[in-house]
Amino acid sequence: MASHIPMALSFLSSVASGLQASGLGKPPNPAPSIAPPAPAHNSANTHSGGTTSGSTHAAQSSGTTAGSSNSTTAPTTALCIQCNAKPRYSDGTKTHNFCGKTCATANKAKQGSSIKTGSGTAPASSNKCDFCHNRPKYNDGTTTHDFCSKACAKNANPQRKQSGASGSSAQSSSAFRPITCQAPGCTNPPHPSSDYCSLAHKTMSENLCLMCLQAPKMANSHFCSQTCIDDAEKKGPMILEVPVGHSTFKSVAEQFKASWRHAGSTVYKIVMQPGKLAAYEAYRASVESKGQFMATRSSALRPTCSLCSIIRNSFDLSLFGKKTGWGRFGKGLYTSSTSSKSNDYSHNDCKSHLKAILLNKVVVGKGCKMLQDSTSLAAPPSGFDSVLAEKGGSLNYDELVVYNNDAIRPSFLVMYDEP
Repeated sequence: MASHIPMALSFLSSVASGLQASGLGKPPNPAPSIAPPAPAHNSANTHSGGTTSGSTHAAQSSGTTAGSSNSTTAPTTALCIQCNAKPRYSDGTKTHNFCGKTCATANKAKQGSSIKTGSGTAPASSNKCDFCHNRPKYNDGTTTHDFCSKACAKNANPQRKQSGASGSSAQSSSAFRPITCQAPGCTNPPHPSSDYCSLAHKTMSENLCLMCLQAPKMANSHFCSQTCIDDAEKKGPMILEVPVGHSTFKSVAEQFKASWRHAGSTVYKIVMQPGKLAAYEAYRASVESKGQFMATRSSALRPTCSLCSIIRNSFDLSLFGKKTGWGRFGKGLYTSSTSSKSNDYSHNDCKSHLKAILLNKVVVGKGCKMLQDSTSLAAPPSGFDSVLAEKGGSLNYDELVVYNNDAIRPSFLVMYDEP
């Protein structure tokens, strides 16, 4: 079942264009005040490496401030037909049905969702977030909202403009600032220059559990409790978007160091089934692990997509050579700590402006340093666990080669615009 592509050379190519579609749900009605868009969570894997993969942010679309429509004939101002709270926007010649682009987009999406489900009303309620469909909906004690967090609410129904969006200066930008602190459960107004009301809430949000986005994660874990760990593993294999600003997002980005040049990237935490991780953990117990990048080929959710197969089942040495035909250091799984090299091996089999790289956990153990090609290898030299192909000789950049499926597991997926 595992059809993961063993990366010959440094990495096969990869790009995930269909991943965005798999996480989108119907946008909300009026945007609820839900848990924050937790910034990326601090990667607890001290030795995890990675590969990037492309994916578009569904959030961050620019909107227009809701302009009030001053009626000179009626004593009552017509309200937006979506939120029924703000006055309809008037451009000076026409009064529109909505207060702004945010409500117009939400209404259009809601109508499309109703058509898609074949019903004129909203589909039966579910306990899962309407956007990511993985995390439970947020409950503030009195109301169960449509989304698991403010992050998903904002992605499904953007409420603020990007810094370069057009609009009239301070009034326009302030209209799209969050009304409340983005920390879970906080209803205080945010600081004028931040999305949070205090430094404490900002720090808390940078270390939230990647599953529930409600409680701080445990030390050396991406989750807050065994309950969230079990819930994530039960749903695996799956990917969880890591909020921009979360400590984990920052950790993955930092691993790219100077070669991380892709603005607007999206990072996903890959959650595998317990059985897939057990073999890796057993192998690692006798060795050690380290993080490395790998690129592969993506066909956007097709059965033959190398990237999708790796996320579902991890890597498979039996597929070695099917894309590249050979390996500089024999039949192995190839990774690199140089993200720019991985990018060179990332290719799309479908039309997409996005590229993908995986950040992997790799068990290195005792590595054999090599400078010259050895194409006949089917295992590391006697007494070693891996091959450390160093810069110089026949290589311009480093490579790490392992010869055991259980020596590597995908940990993070990075989606970015093709440079």
